[in-house]
Amino acid sequence: MDLKIALDWTPNINHIGIFVANELGYYENEDIQLKILNPLEDNYKVTPGKKLELGTVDFAITPFESVISLNNKKNIVPAIAVFAILQEDISSIASLKSLNLTSPKALDGRTYASYKARYEDLIVKEIVKSDGGKGDIKLIYPEKLGIWNTLLEGKADATWIFNNWEGVEAEQKHVPLNKFSMRDYGIPYCYSPVIIANNNLLQKNKTQYSQFIKATKKGYLYASEHKENATAILSKYLTSYDKAHIDVLRAINITSSYFGDETTCGFMSSNRVEVFLKWLVAHKLEDKKILDQKLFTNSLLV
Repeated sequence: MDLKIALDWTPNINHIGIFVANELGYYENEDIQLKILNPLEDNYKVTPGKKLELGTVDFAITPFESVISLNNKKNIVPAIAVFAILQEDISSIASLKSLNLTSPKALDGRTYASYKARYEDLIVKEIVKSDGGKGDIKLIYPEKLGIWNTLLEGKADATWIFNNWEGVEAEQKHVPLNKFSMRDYGIPYCYSPVIIANNNLLQKNKTQYSQFIKATKKGYLYASEHKENATAILSKYLTSYDKAHIDVLRAINITSSYFGDETTCGFMSSNRVEVFLKWLVAHKLEDKKILDQKLFTNSLLV
């Protein structure tokens, strides 16, 4: 079966299991021919979630918030999360240490470079408020694939990063960062990134989708156990910039434990999802109807 997956970003450490599974023939062994769509192909003009909505892909990599968004559009898309790439949130709001913004409240009046993701701006404001600030940040919306560079170039004071990718680049360049995690400021952030699918298509193609998840899980577990081989595979697909500036082996060493093990890899906890959904409702970011929606499944993890 021919399947397509849309990446949420240019190839990076969070995608390593997919590239490994493709390269080592794990998908082919399940009679799957997988095409991996890189956002560079259209310079992010169409988001992964939108590609799923349009039916141009079978799977998309997104934050969990995209599942909520798609299910609550005017034209509902029955999206469902089927695989959690990371078992813990290892992202953060980051600023250059040289700016001396030592806690979130210091972001009041400062410029934040936003990806315009659902809830992103409001979550950042909530972090600032929870630290005693006003949440009065100045939002800018640069081209998505260039947002990290706005921080490095001094065009923004803070942005959202993955500690296991942009954080590794900063470390390698000897650029110290101040990083604020969601959990430290009372935000029960959900799984990110996750692999999502259209639930209607999942029901029609459950066997093939299960085979895709089986091969994907095998790829992530291989990457955890054979870091150097996996790093060599991923490196073939990186941008020339990332090849030059990011120590991929360092990134996999930071990340691998978060992929989980044979039991937990890909798994999503109903309690963790529920806590996040209740937080969104309590902060009036979503209607309480989301608490009754089927937004994820572990049923393909066989």
